[in-house]
Amino acid sequence: DLYRKVFVFRKDPSDAYVVLRARLEQPLHNFTVCLRSYTDLSRPHSLFSYATRAQDNEILLFKPKPEEYRFYVGGKFVTFRVPEGRGDWEHVCASWESASGIAELWLNGKPRPRKGLQRGYTVGATAAILLGQEQDSFGGGFDLYNSFSGELSDVYLWDATLSPDKMRAAFLSLRLPPALLAWNRLSYEIKGDVVVKPRLRE
Repeated sequence: DLYRKVFVFRKDPSDAYVVLRARLEQPLHNFTVCLRSYTDLSRPHSLFSYATRAQDNEILLFKPKPEEYRFYVGGKFVTFRVPEGRGDWEHVCASWESASGIAELWLNGKPRPRKGLQRGYTVGATAAILLGQEQDSFGGGFDLYNSFSGELSDVYLWDATLSPDKMRAAFLSLRLPPALLAWNRLSYEIKGDVVVKPRLRE
């Protein structure tokens, strides 16, 4: 249970990452991924990378610069412009729905304008899921200058698009529906220089 704990990625640039294990029985037609990050990086970095053997950027949450998030589904991406952070924790949730092809990005409990992405696509179930690196091949192929350095916490993945109420609940760390990946019951393996520490403040 990682309640009130964080992964600290200590080095920059880094070859470290964390492997997450999710129990996916079938491909995803809808999903939501949420996490909290705390970093002073201004270069591009990967937050959440979900690769299949067929597609290395099956799901990717990537930050090319401080005022931008890139959200990939099935190798295609949309860009969400965001206010540049004030050097504080950022809570981000990205959701996608196959039927409508609607992609949402919520930053600190507030939605950005919705975009269209990969309508009718299906996300594969056999995946390598990593924090801290961007995969260019299944479980590997890292570019160190896309690595994350800083602190990550509150990582979740659901096989559904969360309602606005639940998006806000995720931001406020309130009760959430059962998830494929849940921070308080996370199955993970650390590879390299990553340390689990208590969160410094709420």
